[in-house]
Order: sequence, then structure tokens, then C-alpha cells
Amino acid sequence: MLAVLPTLVSLLLMCVVRIYPAKVNGDDKKHLNGFSAVALTVAAYLLILIILENVFTLPVWAHVITFIVLLLLLAWPLRIAVNAQRDESEKLPHIPSEERSQLIDHSTVQESEIFSPPEDSIKHHEVSADDDISVVGKNTNLLQAVRTMNFWLLCIAILCGMGTGLATINNISQIGESLNYTTVEINTLVSLWSIWNFLGRFGAGYISDIFLHTRGWGRPLFMVLTLATMTAGHVIIASGFSGNLYVGSILVGICYGSQWSLMPVITSDIYGVLHMGTIFNTIAIASPVGSSIFSVFVIGDIYDEEASGEGNSCYGTKCFMLSFFILAAVSLCGSLVSLILFFRTRRFYMQILLRRLRHLTRQ
Repeated sequence: MLAVLPTLVSLLLMCVVRIYPAKVNGDDKKHLNGFSAVALTVAAYLLILIILENVFTLPVWAHVITFIVLLLLLAWPLRIAVNAQRDESEKLPHIPSEERSQLIDHSTVQESEIFSPPEDSIKHHEVSADDDISVVGKNTNLLQAVRTMNFWLLCIAILCGMGTGLATINNISQIGESLNYTTVEINTLVSLWSIWNFLGRFGAGYISDIFLHTRGWGRPLFMVLTLATMTAGHVIIASGFSGNLYVGSILVGICYGSQWSLMPVITSDIYGVLHMGTIFNTIAIASPVGSSIFSVFVIGDIYDEEASGEGNSCYGTKCFMLSFFILAAVSLCGSLVSLILFFRTRRFYMQILLRRLRHLTRQ
């Protein structure tokens, strides 16, 4: 399902995609906020539903009703899209619908101007570790990016943060089993993890935008905070007290999602948007590499050493305590690395704030 359905959705709906000139107005913001409201509503609804299903035994008719309500919530974005299209049509009454539905040719010049890199960044000069401060904020290609210190700091931060977070996801069921959680509780933890992951992705992007444009706080600072919080989450999981997985999964899940929101934007901030996809996906290789290292050589090996009895199973806090203390130390190292990146890019993010203030002053 994960392999086929997203691909089918993209193939079936790609025919309705249209290119429009970039514009920013109140109506666009209103419709985008509507999509955000839908996402938050669905997450809250699922959270309440999961908790109710674990507290009470719902009859069949209750499952049918809750399923119908969920389908209505999922259809809500379609209504927002229809309203947005209708508002756009009312603003352009004199333009035939055929022309409005076509790719807009006259926007080509504008887009080329927007995405063309500055003259000083077009020059393919040698970029060394000492020169990487000068390329911050400019459109940089992959070969130039890998020669900078910021690129490797991002790689280490992803390896420490996303690698340890993914290792936690891979082993959360077995951790629950070792701590004598019931099957229902383990399934609940896995279900709730997706909600915490979503809230982290949504919240980190929103909050970092606010603090960047109001106080000039660089996004790497939020990487520092999320990795430090993830460290606390790993320590809580390692402690093994009653209900520790619920608290620890909340912290690790939200912080893991936050990093998936922050990392692409930090990459585009530092290296520009022209080659952002290539650069970020190259950096993102650190995530599965880190997950493999921590899942196999840390959690897996330590679990095998502690396992005993029939089926080589392990029960008690000893199974994962040392593993998650190691993951906590790795996350803390990632937080320190992100702090270095924050100080290296602080001047650049302050320039973003100053440009925004000048723009508002002119208006």
C-alpha cells in the first residue's frame, strides 16, 4: 500500500496540476490556513478516537459512525479547493476558462528571474571550508555544497537526530514487549507515534517561521532545541518506569517530525532553491545510515547479549537501557553540532530579518 497508493495518486492527479504566477494575497493565506485547520482537526479526531478505543469497547455502529465522520473530514480539503477555484474565477471574469487552465506562458520570464542565481554564484569557483560562509544564501550546486563545513554539520545532525529517531520507531514494539506492555498498548503507541510525528512537522515549520521573521532566530536553533528534547526522550525510554514509553514516544516522535520539517528549509536557506532537492536528498542519506548503525550495532547487539531463555527473548529494563542511553548521548552530540551551525549562520538569518523589516518599512 505504501509503495503503490501514493504513486497512483500522483499519476492520477498530475493531469489537474496547473502553473500560475506566484502571488501572495489574503485569500491565498485564508485557503492555506484552511488546509492546515483540516490537518489539525483530523489529527485531533484520530487522537481522541484512539484513546476512546483503548478505554471503552465501542460497538459496531460506533465504528461505522466514526468511520463516516473520518471520511467527511478527509473530503473537507476538496471543498476548500473548490471554494478557492471559485474565488479565483470571480476575480478573473473576463479571461476565458481555457486560458486560465493552461500553463501560463507569460510567467516564464518571471520564474526564470526568480530561480536564476545571482551573478556571483554562477561562477564555478572553488569553494573550500574557509570559503563556505560566503556562499550561504546563494544558489549552490552539490559539488560546491559538499566542500563546505555547513554541509557536513547538517549530515551529522541528521545522522544523530533522524537516525536515532528512526531506530526508536523500528524497535518501539519490541521495547513495549520487553516492558510487559499489552498488545493493545503497543498498537496504541505505534498509532500515536504518527500523530506526534505530524505535530512535529507542522509545528516546527510554523514556529520557526514566526521566530525567524519576528526576532531573526535562525532555524538551526530549533534543531538544537529539538535534539536536546529528543535526548530527554531517549533517557525517559531508557529509565523503564511505568508508562515511560508514552512520555518518551511523545518527545521523540514530535522532535523526529520537527527535524524532517526543519532540515529541508535549512538546506534551502543556506544553499538556495536551485539545487535544493539534490543537496537535501544527498544529506538525507545520513538518516537511513544512522538508523542502520543504531538499530543493528547498538540496539540489536545489546539486545542479543541480554537475551536469554526460550526464543532468545529479553524482558526488563536491561534490554534497552544501555542502548537508549547511547542514543541519548548521540542526540546530545547532534544538538551541539546544530549549535555550531547556528552560530555559523546567525549573521545570515539576521540579514533575512533586516530585509523583511526594510520591505515592511517601504510598504
